[in-house]
Amino acid sequence: MNIDDPKTRHILRELERNARITNLDLAEKVSLSPSACLRRVQELERAGVITQYRAVLDPVAMGKGFTAYVGVGLSDHSKAAQEAFEKSISLAPEVRECHNITGVIEYLLRVEVADLAAYKAFHTDVLGTLPQVNSITSYVVMGSPKDERA
Repeated sequence: MNIDDPKTRHILRELERNARITNLDLAEKVSLSPSACLRRVQELERAGVITQYRAVLDPVAMGKGFTAYVGVGLSDHSKAAQEAFEKSISLAPEVRECHNITGVIEYLLRVEVADLAAYKAFHTDVLGTLPQVNSITSYVVMGSPKDERA
């Protein structure tokens, strides 16, 4: 499957915008016949380019109006410490994303909670209790003029 093909790229852009688009509407938008469009989408799924379809939820409507990105440095840089941290974080529903990164810290988290009080509780009662954690730096999101996550 050639993902550099302009038609394929167009299909992927349209699906990123609206994964619930009907095949008929998608085919029309990308100027393909419905059968050719469906074949391409199925090939993209089989090739693992499209791994899943998701609903984008409004955090405020879900009671999660406070978002922070949190940089976490570990006190021990061993594989065991990283695995223990990742296991603990995987159990925290407040953490929507966890990325192992390069640089002066090991992890970048996206945390969604109801408000500042809920974030303080997460910061103190979850992150603050993990023995692997050496440093925590919070970046509170004030707005998101561009967010293309699905």
